[in-house]
Amino acid sequence: QVQLVESGGGLVQAGGSLRLSCAASGRDFSTSPMGWFRQAPGKEREFVAAISRRRGTIDYADSVKGRFTISRDNAKNTVYLQMNSLKPEDTAVYYCAARPQYSGVGRSKGEYDYWGQGTQVTVSS
Repeated sequence: QVQLVESGGGLVQAGGSLRLSCAASGRDFSTSPMGWFRQAPGKEREFVAAISRRRGTIDYADSVKGRFTISRDNAKNTVYLQMNSLKPEDTAVYYCAARPQYSGVGRSKGEYDYWGQGTQVTVSS
């Protein structure tokens, strides 16, 4: 099984940057594609970014392309989300997720089996 814990959220002004981390337990991390999702108040959880198990494939939502970067360090069992040029509409709880049953990346939350507890990101104007 996979256990995930996010960290790195906080309060930042528009135009600022944050780096989120997701620490994973167990041996399955290195073989699992990973995704980042976010959920704003009153909205459904939406896809942000994903990365394959060997870092060969990366996918981003159109709303964050050019501003966010997903990466992973399998030796440290950690996946990252670097967020630059943050906007107020980026305000949400951010979650990392794992899908060890697949080798590729996905955009639907139903494709991911394991989730972290989430970390709050608030961007002020």
